[in-house]
Amino acid sequence: MDKQTEFVLRAIEERDVRFVRMWFTDVLGFLKSVAVAPAELEGAFAEGMGFDGSAIEGFARVYESDMLAHPDPATFQVLPWRDTGPATARMFCDITMPDGSPSYADPRYVLKRALKKAADLGFTFYTHPEVEFFLFKDPVKPGKPPTPVDQSGYFDHTPQSLGTDFRRRAITMLEQMGISVEYSHHEGAPGQQEIDLRYADALSTADNLMTFRVVVKEVALSQGIHASFMPKPFTEHPGSGMHTHMSLFEGDTNAFYDASAEHHLSKVGRYFIAGLLRHAAEITAVTNQWTNSYKRLAGGGEAPSYICWGRNNRSALVRVPMYKPNKGSSARVELRSIDSAANPYLTGHPHPIQGEKRLRPAAPSLPAAASVRNAKVAAENVAAAATGAGPSDAWPIGARLSVSGW
Repeated sequence: MDKQTEFVLRAIEERDVRFVRMWFTDVLGFLKSVAVAPAELEGAFAEGMGFDGSAIEGFARVYESDMLAHPDPATFQVLPWRDTGPATARMFCDITMPDGSPSYADPRYVLKRALKKAADLGFTFYTHPEVEFFLFKDPVKPGKPPTPVDQSGYFDHTPQSLGTDFRRRAITMLEQMGISVEYSHHEGAPGQQEIDLRYADALSTADNLMTFRVVVKEVALSQGIHASFMPKPFTEHPGSGMHTHMSLFEGDTNAFYDASAEHHLSKVGRYFIAGLLRHAAEITAVTNQWTNSYKRLAGGGEAPSYICWGRNNRSALVRVPMYKPNKGSSARVELRSIDSAANPYLTGHPHPIQGEKRLRPAAPSLPAAASVRNAKVAAENVAAAATGAGPSDAWPIGARLSVSGW
């Protein structure tokens, strides 16, 4: 038994934790959870916890349904919103088959495998998401416009507002769980909020984002309101994106920075951008998996509608931020198409890690390039490449793109 596992077992006893929730996601990014009694946890660490994989979206067919969830002790945290009664904790899980091999349909494993490929090339991949979401007075109901909690706009400061109190409490809970927050503010649409998480390695960021969604919804419900990560709930207002800043490091050196290059962007950074542009349709099929996602992309404003890159242009698909051009550690690339309803384990990939040899000037329409039919094919191709399994067996994203509503 390693030291981290021993620490978890000791912490559970010392902090009177009565329930341990084992978390993982399906292919679409919905959180799954099973509660384990502390007495069963040592066995779960050693052998895993069995479950029916065929009941989880995209995991397995009915005749190969037996799967195991193995808790990752490094992700142990006590849930801060359980402030009365016995404590409850959570850990993220890795999914395996009965023979001990990783499940290729486990989004967390897909990300870990991609990060290993990056590590084999000498890179560590870091991400920093800007998460936008809405706060509504009532739950979202089909055919009925939601009612935002306020009528404020971008960066508005409204004393004693629901949004301000909400953000303060949500950030406090996130920090209690070891998740660092950089910024928070009101976004451009009524009721729209933004909370930016601090840079972390891509796997930690994905785990943090899944926790972030739970915290946001729990805090909202405790205040009698409702949080939604729906990409485009209003036709007349901007949608909710998850602009993600990305960078590659070689040891302590930012591989995207070159002080002598134009815009201080290295060849590695340019190849990375070229890869994003070259594979934009395939990437978008995975990072924007809902019909409502394309209402945001085609809805104007700062949502990217064309496959292009730029520096200060916030409507570009790929942007090179220029806040601190002479600071090497700050060199990064921002992918602006991702929305807040995406599966963070599939959006946190170093997708174009090997890049393209040149930047491509073409600027086709992004929603057209990732139309329902094309996105289905693209998602199946990504599935076959990422999971090693047949797309019809392991990847339902393509079919889900044709479902109306969210």
